[in-house]
Amino acid sequence: MNTGRGENALGLVLSGGGIRGVAHIGVLKALEEHDLQPGYIAGASAGALVGALYAAGHDWREILGFFKQLSLFSWSRYARHKPGMFDADKYRQDLEPFFTQDTFEALGKKLYVVASDLIKGRSRVFHEGPLIRTLLASSAVPGVFSPVQIDGALFADGGITNNFPTEPLLAHCEHIIGVFVNPLKQITAAELTSSFAVMERAFSMDRASASIRKFDDCDLVIHPAALGAFGTFSTSHVDEIFRIGHEAASRKLDAWQAHAPRPGA
Repeated sequence: MNTGRGENALGLVLSGGGIRGVAHIGVLKALEEHDLQPGYIAGASAGALVGALYAAGHDWREILGFFKQLSLFSWSRYARHKPGMFDADKYRQDLEPFFTQDTFEALGKKLYVVASDLIKGRSRVFHEGPLIRTLLASSAVPGVFSPVQIDGALFADGGITNNFPTEPLLAHCEHIIGVFVNPLKQITAAELTSSFAVMERAFSMDRASASIRKFDDCDLVIHPAALGAFGTFSTSHVDEIFRIGHEAASRKLDAWQAHAPRPGA
């Protein structure tokens, strides 16, 4: 249970998870339907991007539209002379129309974005200064998107080092809602027949365990198990992922509001 001392402030933690992050948008719709308005948001990777769009004043319809029209793997974004298949900097043009003032300070809600410093081997929390470059860094999945340079260092996917960043909210929020969209996929022993499959499973287990240990920082955690059926880049399933997020959040929020005060309203 969260023990922060905020003045009834409601915080929202949004995990990474690739295209499964669209489930966060379904959660935003459910929050609106339950008249809940988080004032503080912390996110990693896809969660940071959804959180930033929300903090900038875009509603769930606009954010869903953004993800539906985003072309992730266009060859015009191919990385040249950079590590990674696609150049993270070439996605900047997609974000600029949604952030006309490229600073954290211009946002309507307090936002914390986690990115992973590849040189120092640790996470860094950004909450002031330039915004778009930080979002690109937090979302730069290694091997797929090139790292992003900030302050002379190279940054990549925030989920590498902190996929469920509750820490920035603990001192500010009386109530915290966590959304974890990166559950372990249910598998069988027959699927673990290669070295790569075993290593990938071990990495997924480690990341999930590190996040689950922080669920107790939250008053409510939304973590739809059904999302385990989708891959990180399952772009053809956006509507279904959105629906799963909305339905899971609606059920949880109904039960929570029936037995708890109404924070953040």
